[in-house]
Amino acid sequence: MYWPFIVYSVLVLGAVAAMLAGSFLLGERRRGAITAEPYESGIRPTGSTGAPLSIKFYEVALFFVVFDVESVFIFAWAIRFRELGWTGYIAVFVFIAVLLLTLLYLLKEGSLDWAARSGRPARLKTDGRKR
Repeated sequence: MYWPFIVYSVLVLGAVAAMLAGSFLLGERRRGAITAEPYESGIRPTGSTGAPLSIKFYEVALFFVVFDVESVFIFAWAIRFRELGWTGYIAVFVFIAVLLLTLLYLLKEGSLDWAARSGRPARLKTDGRKR
């Protein structure tokens, strides 16, 4: 009954082991100044690579992941909604309601605002929240 999954798992683990062993055996062993230098599309680096990014970029990425994962759950529900009946419908309704409440909370807190409302940068209180 589970033999296709077991065969597939063994084949995948074997392929991964073969790739790792092949790169270890066939890979170069030289470590020099040039190999330690960062390389970006053939352009030599001119400054520090540790340039700070605004926290807004990380927030948008996190919100995208959170709100994008919801589409996976809703898609799975949409495929089986007839078999799930009213119980499934109520469950997905509650799920979407929680996500909408979360989105409203983020809007209220100003987490989705790219610019401060007064034209000044948003300052943080001592507890880390925006003023």
